Amino acid sequence: MENLPLLPVPLDQLPAPLSRFCNPQGPLPARLMAAKGLVPVKGTDLVTMLAQLSADAEEQVRTTASQALLKLPEAMLQSACDAPLLPAVLHYLGRTLKQEDLLGRLVANHASHDGTVEEIARRCSESLAERIAVNEQRLLRAPLIIEALYKNRNTRMSTADRLIELAARNGVVLHGIPSFQAAVEAVQGQLIPEPSDEPLPQDQAFAKSLEEDKDENAFEDDKAKGIEEVKQQYKPLNMQILEMSKSEKLRLALVGNMAARAILVRDHNKQVSMAAIQSPQLTVGEAADIARSKEVAEDILRYIGNKKEWIKSSEVKHNLCFNPKTPVGISMRFVSHLRMEELKALAKNRNIPGQLKSMANQWVIRKEKKEG
Repeated sequence: MENLPLLPVPLDQLPAPLSRFCNPQGPLPARLMAAKGLVPVKGTDLVTMLAQLSADAEEQVRTTASQALLKLPEAMLQSACDAPLLPAVLHYLGRTLKQEDLLGRLVANHASHDGTVEEIARRCSESLAERIAVNEQRLLRAPLIIEALYKNRNTRMSTADRLIELAARNGVVLHGIPSFQAAVEAVQGQLIPEPSDEPLPQDQAFAKSLEEDKDENAFEDDKAKGIEEVKQQYKPLNMQILEMSKSEKLRLALVGNMAARAILVRDHNKQVSMAAIQSPQLTVGEAADIARSKEVAEDILRYIGNKKEWIKSSEVKHNLCFNPKTPVGISMRFVSHLRMEELKALAKNRNIPGQLKSMANQWVIRKEKKEG
């Protein structure tokens, strides 16, 4: 994708009548008058002028111009979004305007930069996502738009599958989707629905899962039974996830919240669980909770133990050491980081490998000698 055009643009790129009103070397009072729209400029030229002045060096000019643009008549903004204006101006409109109709006009405008459509695709509504998703020529020219739609929680699940299939069929690799290859495998041989006016039942079910997914751990410890259990409020979500296809689970791992990730990271399918632990949204706190779990696969614990950002946390290192499922080669790396009371508890722990207990005991003796 070509470099995104941003404001302010060079004066010689502006329509001739505008350069004198937008000249940063011009008198401040004159620029303020222009920012208020109190100069003989009309129509789409007025939109261009206000957009350019919204990037002025003076904060007062920027603020005044930005506010004036938002107060322009709807019809004038519609004309601007339809017109072949400078890509930088159209991009500014895409970032600034919120109205569905105006964003839709920008998406349909051939003069809009692909990066503008990408930014809109990240946050647009379901209906606008559907409109963007049918322009295959633009999608294949700018695959980042596909990634943006896939990551947008408002995009229908059936549309996300169709986008993955489109990319795979055309040899496009979506590097911004960590589980892309697994997603390709998941849709291969599947009947991909054609675009439809209304969401399909599977789209509605996936959207419902997103609604029930919250930013908290879906599991709690049942100390009496010595096991982890899904919290009562997340049992419906857990059942929905159990019934999902592989492609749905992979996407939920990426766009879902903490509760969904907590369930998916325990999935028996390695590609699904790895997609959950590799989610860019996953926090250090989540990693610490997962590192304590005896329900996750060794590959998940190994991934956590090799993630530089996460192993800076003392809680992550502690939980990895005390989890009997952690590969010994991982947990032994962190024994020396434990405090004395942790080392003593680890040395007495009956559930962990003897090799780790022995190492913990050696560190206890070493620290006691040093302190003595």
